[in-house]
Amino acid sequence: MIVRKVTTPAGDPAWLITSYQLVKQLLNDPRLGRSHPDPANAPRYTEAVIFGQPIGTPETEQAEHAQMRALLTRSFSARRMETLRPRVQELADGLIDGLLRQTPPVDFHAAVSFPLPVLVICQLLGVPFADRERFRAWSDAAADMTDAHRSRAGWGELFGYMLELVGRKREEPQEDVISDLLAVQAYNDALTDHGIAQLSAGLLFAGHETTVSAIDRGVVLLATNPGQIDALRANPSLIPSAVEEVLRYPDPVEAAEGPNDTGLPRYAHANIDVDGVSIAAGDLVLLALHGANVDGSVFSRPGEFDVSRGDNPHMTFGHGSHYCIGAPLARIELQVVLGTLIDRVPGLRLAVPLEQLQPKSQLLTGGLAELPVTW
Repeated sequence: MIVRKVTTPAGDPAWLITSYQLVKQLLNDPRLGRSHPDPANAPRYTEAVIFGQPIGTPETEQAEHAQMRALLTRSFSARRMETLRPRVQELADGLIDGLLRQTPPVDFHAAVSFPLPVLVICQLLGVPFADRERFRAWSDAAADMTDAHRSRAGWGELFGYMLELVGRKREEPQEDVISDLLAVQAYNDALTDHGIAQLSAGLLFAGHETTVSAIDRGVVLLATNPGQIDALRANPSLIPSAVEEVLRYPDPVEAAEGPNDTGLPRYAHANIDVDGVSIAAGDLVLLALHGANVDGSVFSRPGEFDVSRGDNPHMTFGHGSHYCIGAPLARIELQVVLGTLIDRVPGLRLAVPLEQLQPKSQLLTGGLAELPVTW
C-alpha cells in the first residue's frame, strides 16, 4: 500500500506515503504544513524538538516560510555556492592528507566526514570552528528522538550560543550569512535578533549534520561496491551522477537494521483524500522520501547502486517551495570528497564488516558513530 497507517517512533498514529508521485505532489500542497491548530494535542513524530512536533501557526506558516526563503536565497544561491568549491577542495585535500598520514584502520567519520561540513558551514555562517565540539554536542542532543528533555536542552544551548554570536556580529560584522542577516535587519523591523539566532541555529544544525551523514553513506556505498569505484576511476566525469545516486540510495547500514516507517512529517490543515484514503485535518502525514527514491515506477532497477544512473530525479532534497536551500552546497561537498577519494585513495575499503558499523539510530539525522576504513 502506498498510503498506510503507521505508528511513529513517539508512539502516535500517522499516515505513511511512499509513492514518488504522491510525495512530490504533497510536498508542494498548501493543505499540509509543519503547524497544527492544537499543538499540545497533536500527534508527535518523535520526541525531538526538531521535526518531532508541530511548529508555527497555520495562519502565518506559509508567509513566514516565504520570508525565510527570501532572506536566504542570495546567500545560498547555486552561483554563490559554486564560488566556495575551491575552498572546499582545499579543505578536503588537507583532511585527506591527514587521513593518509595515519596508519590504517582510521575512523573516516572523525578524520573527514565530520570536520569538512563543519569547516564549510562555520566559514559560511561566521561561526568559530574552535567551538565545533560544543555545537556538535548540542546538535546531537537536539536531534535525540527518544529523550524530549535532552532534545529541548540541546536546542536551547544551541540557540543561546547563536544569540550571543549575533550580538558579537553586530559589533564586528564580517563576510558571512549572520552579518548579511543583520544588515537586512537595519531596514526590516520584523527581523529580530531572536529570529536571526533561530534561523542561524537551524542552518548550523542542518548544514553539517545531514551532510556528515551523506558523506559517511557515500563512503560506505563505494567501499562495498568496488566495481563502482572502478567505473569512477575510469571515468571521473561520473562523479556528479555518483553523488546523485548516493543521495538517492537507501543507507545500507540502516537497511541492515531492518525496515522503518519514517518520513518527512507534515500535518493536514484540511480533510484531504490521498489515493482514495481519507486523511482528516490535524492528522500527521509522513512523506517517505526514501520510499519515493526506490519507487520502481520512476527508477529502473531501484535496488541497484549505479554511479552511472542518468535520469535520477530523487526526492532527497524535497521539492517545490520546500526544496532544501542548502542542496547546492551539499552537492559540492559530496562531489569534492568522493572525487578526491577516487583520485587519491583508490584502495579505500571498510576495515570492519558492514554489519559491525553502528548507526546513530536515536538521532533524526542518522549517520554513524564511527567509520573505520583502510586502503
